Amino acid sequence: MSVKKQKIVVAMSGGIDSSVTAALLQKASFEIIGVFMHFWHDSGDDWNSCCSSEAEKRARKVAQRLAIPFYAFNFKKEFRKKIIDYFLAEHKKGRTPNPCVVCNKEIKFGFLLEKALELGADYIATGHYARLRREIPKQPYGESPLATAKSQIPKIKLYRGIDSTKDQSYFLWKLNQKQLKHILFPLGNYTKIQVRKMAKKFNLPLLNISESQEICFIATTVNDFLAKQIKTEPGLILTTDGKEIGKHQGLPFYTIGQRKRITAGGVPAHYVLAKDLKNNFLIVTKNKKDLYQKELKLESVNWISGKKLKMPLKVRAKIRYQHIPAEVIVSKAPKFYNLKFIKPQQAITPGQSVVFYKDEELLGGGVIAGT
Repeated sequence: MSVKKQKIVVAMSGGIDSSVTAALLQKASFEIIGVFMHFWHDSGDDWNSCCSSEAEKRARKVAQRLAIPFYAFNFKKEFRKKIIDYFLAEHKKGRTPNPCVVCNKEIKFGFLLEKALELGADYIATGHYARLRREIPKQPYGESPLATAKSQIPKIKLYRGIDSTKDQSYFLWKLNQKQLKHILFPLGNYTKIQVRKMAKKFNLPLLNISESQEICFIATTVNDFLAKQIKTEPGLILTTDGKEIGKHQGLPFYTIGQRKRITAGGVPAHYVLAKDLKNNFLIVTKNKKDLYQKELKLESVNWISGKKLKMPLKVRAKIRYQHIPAEVIVSKAPKFYNLKFIKPQQAITPGQSVVFYKDEELLGGGVIAGT
């Protein structure tokens, strides 16, 4: 008897990671469908972003090389509503959002997953550097058949990618069990160096493609983009003792810990410490030690397991993508989760994501509401 191949939709951006993902899964004898996603951005098609026409051409060329079906989905409307509107609303509140986290939840593993299931796919796969582990709980002795069937549903755990320099688990904390059961991350057990070697081995036409490190929908700078999209008002820059040292161009243009463009007598010598939205003041400090704090409030918390964990919880946490995980005690309050770090952390920034790790496992995360 022939066994039906499992069908996998691969999100292909035209870059090395997603292309190698498709090649690896094809080599493993899965039925592969390549999909490219068009997102909203603030420039024309000539701009070489991850969702441009040029990127689609690269992805289509790889699909042709692998001889797999290829589709392009237009998610511009959904992206504008779910990502751009969120990004702008957060900046208006004086916060510094992380749009990639929301995009993973709502677009890549939201709308794309829905489309993939409509195509009859069993899974969607991406080039994220993260790992998944499907575990079936042990059956308790004497459990009823009905309870046994329910307990045998795999629990999916999310882990850091083995390449610490490329690990992207930080951006995946909003995912849930319903989504994860249809997701594959084939690159999680490889390093970037290994992936580049595989791209060459598979003879993929991508070896000279540079990687994007910026926000995908912004063609210039974040501040230029914000200036076009939202109304801002200049205001006063004040030191912690209330001394006026200059004027800012608009609070959305600044983030906590920033030093660039904060001047006193033409010399950049101050750090952004806080934003007073009510009075439109930018509060700054000369003392870098003022940026260090031990506590914060967390909102919109998601636990990967789908269950709330027993509190208080001692784990390691990252307060931004490049942050080194630090020991923290997590406790639950009526409206927020309270986090208390063992050692003070620099530039705790409202709007940014905090993620929790137990060794290599990502337990979940949330959004910084304040300190």
